[in-house]
Parts: sequence; C-alpha cells; structure tokens
Amino acid sequence: MTPTDLTITPRDRRFGRDRAAARHWLNGDPIATAFFNALSVTFPRGEAYFIDSVRAFRDGTPDRLAGEIAAFIKQEVVHSREHLAFNRQVADHGYELSRLDADVVRVLDLAKRRPPIVSLAATMALEHFTAILAHELLRDPRLLDGADPEIAALWRWHSVEEIEHKGVAHDTWVHATREWSSFARWRLRSVMMLIATKHFLHHRARGMMDLLRQDGVTGVRAWGGLLRYALVRPGILRRVAGPWLSYFKPGFHPWSVDDRALIALVDSDYADARMTGPLPSAA
Repeated sequence: MTPTDLTITPRDRRFGRDRAAARHWLNGDPIATAFFNALSVTFPRGEAYFIDSVRAFRDGTPDRLAGEIAAFIKQEVVHSREHLAFNRQVADHGYELSRLDADVVRVLDLAKRRPPIVSLAATMALEHFTAILAHELLRDPRLLDGADPEIAALWRWHSVEEIEHKGVAHDTWVHATREWSSFARWRLRSVMMLIATKHFLHHRARGMMDLLRQDGVTGVRAWGGLLRYALVRPGILRRVAGPWLSYFKPGFHPWSVDDRALIALVDSDYADARMTGPLPSAA
C-alpha cells in the first residue's frame, strides 16, 4: 500500500529557457538522444490523458486519496508544460515532430472511445511503466552521463515526481473497482498492461526511427543501434523487465518497492521549486 507518511509535492521548475542545448544533447549520441526525444513528444498529450482518467473517479474518494489526486494533477500539469518547452527545443534543431505527435493523437483518440474505467486501467499501467523507467534513471546516474546539464536536470526532476506519485492511479483504481472481485480487477489490469506495453514499444520505436532518419541514420545502423541501446548497453528496457513483470502479480501495488531513497539522492536540487499554492502558469 502507499506509505502513510508519503507526501506528493509538486515542484514548479523551468528548464533551459535561456539557453540552447546541442542537437544531440546526450553525449553527442543520436540514438540515445532519439530515445529520450521520442519519449518526450508523448508526454504533453499523454499526461493530459492521465489527468482526465484519474480525475473522472475523484468524486467520493477518501480525503487522503483526494489530496494525492490533486497533487498528482499539479505535478502532471507542470510536466506537460516543461516537456512542451523541451519539445520546442527539439523542433528548433530542425526535427519534424508532426508525425510523432499525430501518432500520439491517433492512439489517444482510440483510447478515449473506451469506458472511463478502461482509461483508468491504461493510465495505471503506463504510470507503472514511467515509474520503473524513472527508478532506473535515478538509480544509475550514468544513464545521463554526458547530457546537457539542464536537460539532465529536467529528466531527473520528472523521475522524482513519477516515483512520488506512482501509486495514485493504482489507488484510484482500487477505490473505483472496490465492488469488483479480485480476479476481475487482476484480469483487466493485466490485459491493459499488455495492450499498453505493445502500443508503447511499437509507437516509441516508430518515433525513434523517424527521428534517426532525420539524422541520416537508417536501416541496420538505426535498428541495431536502437536495440543495442534499449537491450544491451545501457539496456534500459532490459533493466526494467523484472519490475514490469511484477505488475502481473496478484495483489501488486506500486509501493511494494519503496524507492523514496532514490528521490532523496537528487531532491535537494529542486528544493526551491516546491509548490504550495495554486497551479502554475503554462508559460
């Protein structure tokens, strides 16, 4: 269950507004850069979908969960703002992002046709996916070695908050399905993780290949480099395979692994950005 002493704290921080990073901002590597750039393109629309999915079941939740949902929404709003700004920097380097964005729109349009409880299950699955990726980014700082400092700070900040709110969609789901049988919960939760993972891997790979083509990296060089980066060295997808599988355990909860110690490693860098008031502006 979610730790009773957990505090979800939005941090209103702006990254890289007054400076331009290199086109290949991650150690000069077009493949590593494409991995993160393609992921970032999904965040503004994806996080709006997460907000709507969770907010649809906010009414009637216990006070504590209602407060966590409110904090989750604040965090996701700022994430969207910062990744919009980051994506503008990517576009300023000459990358055409409209195809990647249209791909996100198509997938979300299909998802929005499903019942709200299915959208919540999809959000819960994708929140687990982002949380285990965030865990790896904080656990192994070498994944961002050679990155532009402001962009590395953006990804670490995002990772801190993804870990911090990783139980919110799950706890909202548990409340919304409180009259369901354990098996019915497990079945829909598991099916949606399989579907979400299939779409995530397929569409992110397409996006990465699109960006690499724009860098003149194609064919075996592109696919080989991408597979090596994801599965071998540094192997970020290989590393999250175990935590991904844990999602299918009956009785799974995101906080079965308490990784707040990872947050503590970098959270002091964002201490001045902690929010206590209303939602920040979108500028």
